[in-house]
Amino acid sequence: MNQPQAHRISIPSLLKVGKGTLNEIGVFLKENHFDQVVIYFGNGLIRLFGDTVFDSLHQNAITLLHSEELDTTDIDAIVKIAFSISSKTDAIIGIGGGKVIDVAKYAAFLRKIPFISVPTSASSDGFSSSSASLLVNGKRTSVPARLAYGIIIDTNVIKSAPDPFIYSGIGDLISKITALYDWLYEHQQGYSTLDDFAYMIAKKAVNSFVRTPFTSIKDDLFLKELVDSLAMSGIANEMAGNSAPSSGSEHLISHALDKLMDVPLLHGIQVGIATYLMSKVQNHRWQRVNTVLTDTGFWSYTKTLQLKREDFEKAIDLAPTIKPNRHTFIHEEKYRNQAKMLLLNDPIFKQIFSE
Repeated sequence: MNQPQAHRISIPSLLKVGKGTLNEIGVFLKENHFDQVVIYFGNGLIRLFGDTVFDSLHQNAITLLHSEELDTTDIDAIVKIAFSISSKTDAIIGIGGGKVIDVAKYAAFLRKIPFISVPTSASSDGFSSSSASLLVNGKRTSVPARLAYGIIIDTNVIKSAPDPFIYSGIGDLISKITALYDWLYEHQQGYSTLDDFAYMIAKKAVNSFVRTPFTSIKDDLFLKELVDSLAMSGIANEMAGNSAPSSGSEHLISHALDKLMDVPLLHGIQVGIATYLMSKVQNHRWQRVNTVLTDTGFWSYTKTLQLKREDFEKAIDLAPTIKPNRHTFIHEEKYRNQAKMLLLNDPIFKQIFSE
């Protein structure tokens, strides 16, 4: 008789979140016995952060085998990059936004080398997840990647990022409310098995964030809660063995928008809008979602984007095909119809959409 198995999961061994942690990157690497490293920076970031990082490596006798800026997520290009990495490399470090983090983690996955995630914005939970969003045959596609051995987040750097990147992180984090409700719905309908512990971790992450008092989205406590909760979200996915704890119907709408729009918005902006939409369809905590998106200035920002209702209507219809093996609210026609009616009639959407 087969016995039930306890969780066996990977979690980051190194987690440093706070002011000035980028200055200490060499210390953290030395403490974890990473003596020879490769670093990939996001476009333009060597000028901003290179001296800080290189000085810290030098002071701690860390050998920099290679560094460069990358601005591609094409999977074929990344495969070439990965297999050009020296066999002496102890760790691959990605410093920047979602693009370069995804490149570094996928290269680390291919070469089976520890990956250190150093995000410079809190625009999504990608810095802590074990998947990467890459271009495969010209289409943005989610592929397996390397869970970070370590995560280093300098809240001073996060604070210096443009506001839209913080709004994106807010949108991505608040989406756990609808994603978890979708996962519970799937479980109740017999389409999925709920992992209670992963569910609890993801729920605690979003609840901790939405209850954080703030006067500005640049408040130190607010930013620390945002990045801490995004990191916990990635761990919940690792526990579940899939992205269900953090990605539901709202993410399917966003992925559909990626395919439909010539120039998609930041991931978390699309997700945040779709989260409010699906929370109303689910009739689940939509007041809380709206409060967060209002008080942080997220809605005020989206009003400046000249969004087209038609794009979201098409995305709603396309969304179920993104992951046909799942069964979220958006997979049912009656809820898709309800969502499209809300696009027309909800007071928030009347303010942010143009015809």
